[in-house]
Amino acid sequence: MKNKLWTKIVLTIIIIGASLALLFPVLQNVKLGLDLQGGFEVLYQVESIDKEEKVTSDMVNATYKTLVKRIDVLGVLEPTIDIEGDKIRVQLAGIDNADDARNVLSQTASLSFRDTNDNLLMTSDVLRSGAAKVGQDESGNPVVSLSIKDKDEFYKVTKKISEQEDNRIVIWLDFDEEQDSFAQESAKCGSLNDSRCLSVASVSQGFSSDVIIQGNFEDEEVENLVDLINSGSMPTKLVEVSSKSVGASFGENSLEKTAVAGVVGIALICLFLIIVYRFSGFIASVGIILYTALTFFIFWLIGGTLTLPGIAAMIIGIGMAVDSNVINFSRIKDELYEGRSVTTALKHGNKNSFSTILDANVTTLITAIVLFIFGQSSVKGFATMLIISIFSTMLIMVFFTRWLMKKYVETGKFENKPHLFIGVKAKDIPDIAHKEKRTKFFYQKLDFVKNRKGFLVIATIISLAGIFCLFKVGLNLGVDFKGGTVITLKTDEHLTEEKIQRDVSKLGYDMYDFEEQSDGSYAIKIEDSLSKNKSMETEKYFADKYAASTDVGVISTVVKQELIKNAILSLIVASLAIIAYISLRFKFSYGISCIVALLLNVLVTVSLFCILGLEVSSIFIAAILSIIGYSVNDIIITFDRIRENQKKKGEIKDPDELTGIVNNSLREILNRSIITTLTTLIPVLALIFLGAHDIFEFNIALLIGLIAGTLSSLFVASQMWLEVEKRHIKKGKPKKKKKTTDVDDEVQELTIKGINS
Repeated sequence: MKNKLWTKIVLTIIIIGASLALLFPVLQNVKLGLDLQGGFEVLYQVESIDKEEKVTSDMVNATYKTLVKRIDVLGVLEPTIDIEGDKIRVQLAGIDNADDARNVLSQTASLSFRDTNDNLLMTSDVLRSGAAKVGQDESGNPVVSLSIKDKDEFYKVTKKISEQEDNRIVIWLDFDEEQDSFAQESAKCGSLNDSRCLSVASVSQGFSSDVIIQGNFEDEEVENLVDLINSGSMPTKLVEVSSKSVGASFGENSLEKTAVAGVVGIALICLFLIIVYRFSGFIASVGIILYTALTFFIFWLIGGTLTLPGIAAMIIGIGMAVDSNVINFSRIKDELYEGRSVTTALKHGNKNSFSTILDANVTTLITAIVLFIFGQSSVKGFATMLIISIFSTMLIMVFFTRWLMKKYVETGKFENKPHLFIGVKAKDIPDIAHKEKRTKFFYQKLDFVKNRKGFLVIATIISLAGIFCLFKVGLNLGVDFKGGTVITLKTDEHLTEEKIQRDVSKLGYDMYDFEEQSDGSYAIKIEDSLSKNKSMETEKYFADKYAASTDVGVISTVVKQELIKNAILSLIVASLAIIAYISLRFKFSYGISCIVALLLNVLVTVSLFCILGLEVSSIFIAAILSIIGYSVNDIIITFDRIRENQKKKGEIKDPDELTGIVNNSLREILNRSIITTLTTLIPVLALIFLGAHDIFEFNIALLIGLIAGTLSSLFVASQMWLEVEKRHIKKGKPKKKKKTTDVDDEVQELTIKGINS
């Protein structure tokens, strides 16, 4: 009963239904980033008002608490606030009025002491900087200790309040004369998440020394209150170093286009797999559906914010995840061509492919972790989705699909139908019982070692042309790397570069680039980094003149320098980490060969970007690191087969034997390389032709890198390894022994029991 085919079919239908039932609610509830629903992002530098005083982590944390309170007042449901060293990044997705949000966020934190009628009694001037500290009363309960600077003023006010019938002092953060009153907030006063009224305390006498605020506080409440009081008395200010606003219409358009591209890409991958691998391709397609549902579910579970680069990472992750199945299927087909039964081929194929899949995913994980550590904003979101995708790949595309395939094979229905099971014709399977040998081989006439020169010549020409272009013209750097402002307009009017040039000059700026984008919007780039007032003025100008929806993104010199530093650092760290891993898992000659191939791959990609004049932005770094990760993935699969064939050959004394090993290994994995490249390119091409314009250059970089990466694994990495190993064998050849006498031979062959036998 357990091996009935219909039970497996019902199980598969249940898995597909459960995956879709999980996926759709998650997609409806996942938090969307600015580029998918519109909103406002700003990066603040926390600076000390006193130029001689350094900004401490306590100051930054206190300022962070203040921003949280202000965002609560704005009513944003799911804000994102991140501390980045001495900077704070605030993302407010879905907010309608970016100007109002900017004004509320950027004002200096203001702490005030008032009576219950809202009359001002004292400001934070009476307190020392960082005045509040966590303390304990005589019973050991947590309290807030306040350090007083102006003791005379403090005594005068507290003495007067203590003599009144209502002897309470109310502490406010950012009190608003028009909106706030103790009468309305008294019930919520002290509830730090719901009110700007921080605390209310009864005053029994005048105080001329430090004081404490008592209450039925929990430890966490006291710490929050201390941070908020300090933020109102801290001598810091917020300096806007970059900002970005995205209109809701822009976001909805990007979301719709990218979603369509994703669905088309996934559907084409599934169709391709079924055509190539028959029933096994169908199982892989079921795995893709479950993989997609699980990845989005985990992303939603950790509270991730979905952005355009995040969706790109997800779709590309599907293409790379399919590679795990393709590696496995290739191994199963190899076993069938050797004369194994379907059951045995499945078992051996699963076993032989696992270490290759693991190594490939670990190197991609290294790249994703480096991106997460050094990346910012959307790049970090890309890395998060990539990390989740890798774990989902191992869980679903490796363990789940193998388990489901095993269940179907156990029914015995595919034992005599290898063509239906995985696309292998029965006539190509030798009968080993009758001592038949394998007859199905691929690409036997291809000589990769001999033909490597052609690829190297083409790659060298592209690289030299790119280097010439880099020195002569330079890369087309985006605002992220140049600094300045990008203004995106969407209007029903047709705009020309000449018309916009006049408008920008009238506003007093220098325009260096103008582009009409595929979605009908216009991108204007200027060298000036606009202040918040200038940004608002610019938005108003284009709204009044062209009735345009206007998005303004500003990158300052501070952000530009940090971005360049992080980009270089992330590339170096990722490359070193990958090489170290390969050297440990294989050996150093593989690591050296890999780094040469990677450098050439990156150089070709950068060169083509320079020659074609494509823009290089911050997300381009994510693309380059993804290319490195993918290239290493491909190289490891190549190296794994070379190492396996080298072990089968045993000790190699003649360097020419290595040439045969490399050629045979590359012939064996060429089909897999072609198929896995296609399954990764399908979603990339879908994103290029159907996706949002914002990630167009990112996808072009991936397209170039994926093709170059596949070719470099075949014609560079393996060939470099061949040259290194040939030199090693030549150097390690033993010297010819002197001719010995027959007596010497007898002595050498003498065996003495217990000593040398």
